[in-house]
Amino acid sequence: MKLFAAEQIYAADKFTIEKQQITSDALMEQAAIQIFNWMHLRMQGAPVKIHLFCGIGNNGGDGMALARHLQEHGYNIEVYVVNYSEKRSKDFLINLDRLKDRKIWPNFMDSDCEFPEIHRDDIIVDAIFGIGLNRAPSDWVVNLIDHLHKSEAFVLSVDIPSGLYTDKIPTNEKAVVKANYVLSFQAPKLIFFLPDTGIYIGQWEVLDIGLDPEYLSATEVEYEIIGKNEVLPIYKPREKFTHKGTYGHSLLVGGSYGKIGASILATKAALKIGSGLVTAYIPKCGYIPMQTAVPEAMVVTNSDENIADIDFKIEPDAIGIGVGLSTEKETVNAFSKFLDKNKLPLVVDADGLNILSENKELLKKLPENSILTPHPKELERLIGKWKGDFDKLKKAKAFSKKYACVLVIKGANTVILFNGKGYINTTGNPGMATAGTGDVLTGVITGLLAQGYDSLGAAIFGVYLHGRAGDMVVEQVGYQSLMASDIIEALGDAYIDLFKVPEQSPEQQEQQEEG
Repeated sequence: MKLFAAEQIYAADKFTIEKQQITSDALMEQAAIQIFNWMHLRMQGAPVKIHLFCGIGNNGGDGMALARHLQEHGYNIEVYVVNYSEKRSKDFLINLDRLKDRKIWPNFMDSDCEFPEIHRDDIIVDAIFGIGLNRAPSDWVVNLIDHLHKSEAFVLSVDIPSGLYTDKIPTNEKAVVKANYVLSFQAPKLIFFLPDTGIYIGQWEVLDIGLDPEYLSATEVEYEIIGKNEVLPIYKPREKFTHKGTYGHSLLVGGSYGKIGASILATKAALKIGSGLVTAYIPKCGYIPMQTAVPEAMVVTNSDENIADIDFKIEPDAIGIGVGLSTEKETVNAFSKFLDKNKLPLVVDADGLNILSENKELLKKLPENSILTPHPKELERLIGKWKGDFDKLKKAKAFSKKYACVLVIKGANTVILFNGKGYINTTGNPGMATAGTGDVLTGVITGLLAQGYDSLGAAIFGVYLHGRAGDMVVEQVGYQSLMASDIIEALGDAYIDLFKVPEQSPEQQEQQEEG
């Protein structure tokens, strides 16, 4: 699914209005009806007090139109106009007049007003600011937002939590509405997925407000989110008359004394994800543990406790390097010499990344389309410190372009960057914040590369399956008890899940019954 920038949404509005020969307030009405339908389906006329806080721009106009539909269906509403500016949008004024025509008299709020009493069992609809916010709210509006939070009422934000910008980080967290739920028009926003801004959003859902599909499909975007629909076309089915050689040979280089477990996890993951053959290249101290834990794998050993040379006679189709590797001087030298002769794109993680960050000249030796999988601290060592998530993404994109690599930034929503474009994963959960899950991901991506997936496809598909396996197993063991090895065991379930038909939503069931 595409993530559109604010200016692209405005352009889509304009294109839709011109193509469909409708007015802008008619498009606003479509949006309001979608929000009303969402609320009405869940509330079914419940006698809950609904407080609608509307700004004086188009977001406020959406709120005004919603208020009218709620009142027409008998809901107990109170409407507030947040007068944060002298300017009024045309569609806001149209919908204000429509409210007054129905004898609904909003409460006009300014810097001198008293804030209304809100009970914790009430519902707040936040329609104060939209995606066009470009400056910090006034102090009295910040106090109003604080008042909403103190009520502890359920907050539903229209399109975006008020106070958030679409292209930068807010400087005052008290100036941002913390929404329990966000109904986002046509597509989610990039800020829903970033650590600095995602904290203001509990859950979100997309509402189709009828923007022209021709424009949306033709518009190139900087970021996309990755779900089942996006990875299904990447999947390579297995043919009947094939053998283990058809599905590639993965080589996992890593391990050191005390860190052989990392190599075991990566090796097992490469096998579980479907690599036809897997060889673990490890120090001698790991030989017996590896052969015992992963009998399906082949093992090549090096010096006793750390890898001092990377030399092998096999011809792998993909190489993953770095898990448990250590950063001893002899290992760094071995890694450098290996890069001099290796031509295959690599999957580099953990100590492989640490070696690169401490020896930046080695980055120039990386083959094109190599995949680097840093967690935030490893990323900082590679690209330097950043000021907020947007700055981080800018620097990471520049790094990815400079070294022609796929950069997998691990996190709550893992971001994959390649050739100036970003892909944001939607699978995974907090239970995966545990030792070894990154080693598993290295094995997964390496195993997919060996099977013939290109670097970007292997990264996207691997991150999705890795996260989906974690989501499936966490339902059985809980967040605290999830271990990396559990994710490996659930990879098969993640594959099977690709082809399961999703359950119908309440809206779909209702539409089917009406049909």
